[in-house]
Amino acid sequence: MITSVNHTSFTVSDLDRSISFYRDLLGLELISLAGRDPAFSEKVTGIAGAKLKVAYLQASGHRLELIQYFSPPGKKLELQTNNVGCAHLAFNVDDLPKMYADLKAKGVRFKSPPQEVPAGPNKGTLTVYLTDPDGITLELLQAPVVMT
Repeated sequence: MITSVNHTSFTVSDLDRSISFYRDLLGLELISLAGRDPAFSEKVTGIAGAKLKVAYLQASGHRLELIQYFSPPGKKLELQTNNVGCAHLAFNVDDLPKMYADLKAKGVRFKSPPQEVPAGPNKGTLTVYLTDPDGITLELLQAPVVMT
């Protein structure tokens, strides 16, 4: 049902939980899951012995990269300094009312019901907001149908 999402990368607190959320609820396909080599992980975090695990999910050729950092015993990572991503994701969908109803039936909580954007470049677009397990705001969008 999702028609596009740009390549976006961000850190998550629990990779398995986030994978499940994006796969089961939004239909993104898990295309790879792997740990990064220790040298790269240490370079990114600046902490010897740190590790990171990366998952790539896909919808219509666009990728979502989820990263979970693991610190060695006795060390704490400051994720804010290592976060390579965002706090807002936008997904284009082909039938927002249907997707909204499907997700509501699965118990997903939305910030508000779907609404039409009243003005600006996205005027007429349907939009609805929810959050993922880490509090990232997700925006589901459906562009208006243009009659010719």
